[in-house]
Amino acid sequence: MKTCKLLGACLAMALASTPLVGCGSNSDSAESMGKPDSILVWDYGEPASGQDRGWHRAAEIFTKKTGIKVKFEVKSFTQIAQNGSQFLNSDQAPDVMKSNRGNGSAGVLSTQNLLTDLKPYVKKYGWDKKVTGQAAAVGKYDKRGVMDGDTWYGIPSYAEMQRVYYNKDIFAKYGLQIPKTYSEFTQVLQAFKDKGVTPITADAGEFGVLWLWWQLAMTKADRKFVDDWQLYKHKVNWRGEPLTFATDTIKDWFDKGYISRNATGMKAEDTTTAFIRGEYPIYQTGSWNQNRFMEQIKNFEWTAAIFPDSKMVEGCAGNLLVIPEKAKHKDLAAQYIDIVLSDEIQNFIGNHGGVPVHADSNAITDTKSRELVQEYNDAAKANRMSYYPDYPAPNLTDAMPAAFQELVNGTKKPSEVLQTLQKDYDDGVSQMGLDDN
Repeated sequence: MKTCKLLGACLAMALASTPLVGCGSNSDSAESMGKPDSILVWDYGEPASGQDRGWHRAAEIFTKKTGIKVKFEVKSFTQIAQNGSQFLNSDQAPDVMKSNRGNGSAGVLSTQNLLTDLKPYVKKYGWDKKVTGQAAAVGKYDKRGVMDGDTWYGIPSYAEMQRVYYNKDIFAKYGLQIPKTYSEFTQVLQAFKDKGVTPITADAGEFGVLWLWWQLAMTKADRKFVDDWQLYKHKVNWRGEPLTFATDTIKDWFDKGYISRNATGMKAEDTTTAFIRGEYPIYQTGSWNQNRFMEQIKNFEWTAAIFPDSKMVEGCAGNLLVIPEKAKHKDLAAQYIDIVLSDEIQNFIGNHGGVPVHADSNAITDTKSRELVQEYNDAAKANRMSYYPDYPAPNLTDAMPAAFQELVNGTKKPSEVLQTLQKDYDDGVSQMGLDDN
């Protein structure tokens, strides 16, 4: 999903501003001497995000240390999500690839023997001392491809979560306070609507409405619900309070005009730029947009926080750096990943609006960045991260947003949407051979 795939989500986007570099860039003469001219990294993401900037800074350090260049090739999220196994099962596989975490993504690739077992590198570099707890869970998979397993197939170098971003100037203009509780949040929505202002921007063309739905569910959910959904511990209760409350609330908010009526035709970039322009007072989005807001919002003051009264928090460690099984330069790839996990790069990510998985909080000097990192760290330590809703099976990345399009368009009732989601979920888990677990 950032699912992205975001399931938090992480929603990922192509690095359009980065020039494309073709595969096969290493010269034959360099290969014959055992030292290539370059290693190849496939990436998708936000060019302005702290983590992407951190990865490029790590590349500079890698080149200084080894004399070998790091070439980044842009792949869109959709390319990786839909064609990842085909790419990785060819002689064109890169040395490092950004892969979405979760059972339906990295988990599936691991069961197809397309990813390198990273245990030797984890032991050599001590990565398990830096990536721990819920962050480690998304990098490790069992033989079924279910996360939080016993084999490292990917390394997260950052974390992410959904936050509610508020335009403080619009709140001040209408004499309203930033809400601290769910009750205050709904009162603010009605107050804005009474004043002729649509309070929330959210896209239904990609994952915005889906993520808002999942976060609403997380105001009623607990760890057991999340484990049932993500790890198949028990059958999901589709008629329980978390899912019925969230689905009914999305419909209610659209009917009341709390969410922009043009959501069906909007995608993530549309809603993000609309918030940056100051057109809406409220926007729930991933922390990957934090640095972009820090740099591009010039005309108003803003703040952000986890959705009010959330028991669980939508998000987790970020998308993974994996080494394909057919990578040509695995040792160099691991050396590059180790630099990404270094204190220097982790602190760099934290100071540029990202959420590092391993950093010295005292080294993060920017106030907004430090608040974000602390907010994530507190939630992760309390075991409150819920991951993203489409992680359980590959088909959910497309199926879940489609179901919410119908809810937003009014072609299906909330109960019918839940029926559709249940079928899609059950079908996807069954196709993965996990429905009996």
